Amino acid sequence: MRLLLALLMVLATPLMAEEVVLGLSKDEIAISADFDGSEILIYGAVKRETTIPDEPLQVIITVSGPSHQVTVRKKDRRFGIWINTESAEIDEAPSFYAVATSDEWSKVISETEDLRHQISVERAIRAVGINADDPQRFSKALIRILSSENKYQQRDFEVNLREQTLFDTSIAMPANLTEGSHKIRVFLTRNQEVVSIYATEIDVRKVGLERWLFTLSRQQPVIYGLMSLAIAIIAGWGASAAFQILRRG
Repeated sequence: MRLLLALLMVLATPLMAEEVVLGLSKDEIAISADFDGSEILIYGAVKRETTIPDEPLQVIITVSGPSHQVTVRKKDRRFGIWINTESAEIDEAPSFYAVATSDEWSKVISETEDLRHQISVERAIRAVGINADDPQRFSKALIRILSSENKYQQRDFEVNLREQTLFDTSIAMPANLTEGSHKIRVFLTRNQEVVSIYATEIDVRKVGLERWLFTLSRQQPVIYGLMSLAIAIIAGWGASAAFQILRRG
């Protein structure tokens, strides 16, 4: 009975006429002490079972870092000083999010499809539980702040599409990346509707001294705190000694 149901489901599922074959310039990013950012090249091809349709194909590529809860605060000037007057908890926001398209955003996908697949920067942020008079104001503020830090990127016309088959783009990733798996999604669209999806991941990890200090701070916080205090004392003593020598000279 189960075998019959599985067979019926397979027969009822339409085969995708177009699929993505993807390649990456690197499958992991190592964060070391001198890490100042990285650039990843994403390239691929469209595999077809049929001839190329007359309607033009479009490509959307997204790279998303680990998501977490974020507190957004609004400051106002009161009595001559700036203080926090409002705050809101964003349920889930990616630490890094980049969207690259082969054409103008409004031409590659409809609002309905964007809502369904959570593709745009605005849709990638979950803020349904915000207890505020204007929830979108806090979401827009978060996007504005992270966009200024190059953590959120909306890049139209940045996917090169050749002969409706080959495509590529490069994504600049900032120095302050969050450690963890970064998801990469490729959407093929036609007439503003998604016709195929491909997903993979790239791993971002601390290595060397950065990794050792991070692990120590999480697993042995007392030792990490004492070591930090000792380094601060030694650095202060060294600076004082050097100043005394300069004064005598």
